[in-house]
Amino acid sequence: MGKNKCVDVTLKVFTGIMLFISLVLTFTVSDYYIFDKFTQYNPLFIISQWVKKTGLLLLPLTVFFNKRSCADIAKYLLPIFVIISACTYGGFFDITMLTDDATDAQKVYASINEFIPKGLHMLLFFLEGELMLAACALLFVRDGFGINLRSLKYFPAAALAVMPLNIFENFYNENLFDNRSPEFTDSFLLFKSFTVWHLLVVAILIAFTLGCYYFLRNKPREKQHDYLAAMAIILLIQYHSKDSVVMGDGYNVYYTVFACIPLFICNIGVYVACLSVFLKKRVLYATAFFVHAAGAVTVFLYFGDSISNYGIFCGYSILYFCLTHCLLFVLSVLPTALGHYKFRPKDAIIPLIYYCVVIVVAAISSALVTSASMEFSYGGYTLAESEWLYPNYAFTQKNPLPIPEPVLNVRIWRCDMNIAYLIILYAVYVALFYAMNGAYYAFLAIRGRILKRRAPAVGVSEIPNEMAEAAFSDDSEKDGKET
Repeated sequence: MGKNKCVDVTLKVFTGIMLFISLVLTFTVSDYYIFDKFTQYNPLFIISQWVKKTGLLLLPLTVFFNKRSCADIAKYLLPIFVIISACTYGGFFDITMLTDDATDAQKVYASINEFIPKGLHMLLFFLEGELMLAACALLFVRDGFGINLRSLKYFPAAALAVMPLNIFENFYNENLFDNRSPEFTDSFLLFKSFTVWHLLVVAILIAFTLGCYYFLRNKPREKQHDYLAAMAIILLIQYHSKDSVVMGDGYNVYYTVFACIPLFICNIGVYVACLSVFLKKRVLYATAFFVHAAGAVTVFLYFGDSISNYGIFCGYSILYFCLTHCLLFVLSVLPTALGHYKFRPKDAIIPLIYYCVVIVVAAISSALVTSASMEFSYGGYTLAESEWLYPNYAFTQKNPLPIPEPVLNVRIWRCDMNIAYLIILYAVYVALFYAMNGAYYAFLAIRGRILKRRAPAVGVSEIPNEMAEAAFSDDSEKDGKET
């Protein structure tokens, strides 16, 4: 094995292990807990931790997608902040939710969440930093000490892409995040369905989707894939930020690690959509497009009555929810819109089976978690009935709409699951999948007719590579590697 090959393989191994360790670290309370507490922890440490998050984007793009601009940023900036982080951590490893002022129930939840001991936490933290330093050193070996200074202009974009979304909470009164306070109840910033904030989110989804499409449509296929891969990595980073927030300050109505099990339909969709971009497999493209595009967009139409309990628009819960679902929708539809993959009616078969399996597994898992929580205890205190965990994976435990349904219960351990509701839930979502698929192709058909009418006036060679042309083209079918 030659020197270059050896360096390349070692880089991939180091980066892969580093990414796995960073994933494990998101299951510690402190990982994201510090970002909304600038006054309590060393600002230098907080900033260095933020920059280290950019390494989770820059290094994969450097190592697996050969982006030299990312390599320039990583090898010159990351080592500085990794070293600062290692020297300024202070009480970072002592953060715990098992405090004296915590309620008995909160102590039970904390005892479940804090399953990574302090010693292992410290070991993984410093090992992650050492692997980042080693990867940067190998980049110098591979690429030399030269740098294109223009590459540095991408660093602000990378930092913005992985921004800890709870950082905005430093700028607001803490009462705005306490649903027991009058400031919370009366705040104009409180997010509710069908308010100006709801309309803004819908507008952002539309603008973001169209903006990404028109930005990418005329770029070479390889460039399109690189941008989609970058968005997929960003989605994974932001998605897993929730792990730490859930166990620290809480996310939406969830506050235990059981809420991090990826059985909510959009949580599974994050992995499916990202893998479809990375692996370019037809079955993954089909599942993301047919199932998860509809799942992601429907949540923007109705957020439910309890959404106001999630906090203000600038809080983590709403920002996380909106950003991850926008990225999920875009990653689900753009491969088809850009012509990387052409959806066919028969491609719906596997996604329909997949979604049925998801519903069944989610229902059983929801019941098992709730049943187990009936015996959760700490320090002699056992959770009361009102404190039991109801993860409601994929809406299988509770109907999100105020609509009654027939009852046909089946006992799973200590819980009753309504089979009739699950069947209706599956049928309704399948109808939504087909409705959205039909609306999409109706749009393309209309778009195609408009393009044909314009063709004589501007000349066929001048017609832009529009969405309709890409979707109706058979080019993607000819490229076995892409489909």
